Amino acid sequence: MTTQTLDAPKTSDADQGDQVFHYVRKNKVAESAVLGTMVEALCGEVFPVTRAAKPGSPVCPRCKEIYESLPAGGSA
Repeated sequence: MTTQTLDAPKTSDADQGDQVFHYVRKNKVAESAVLGTMVEALCGEVFPVTRAAKPGSPVCPRCKEIYESLPAGGSA
């Protein structure tokens, strides 16, 4: 019997060492942080919330582009 090592699939930007933060519906952040439920970012990435962004943290370019195209005063 032989054993073969497979590469793990890419599951987040953190896998490449490029930690970026995503825009997520505000009302889903606390639930995800406490219960570990999955959230979907504006860009479509799905993940559990594990940390909070600090001012100046890098933001996902696709999330930022989508967020800036939304009308002001929308409900999140």
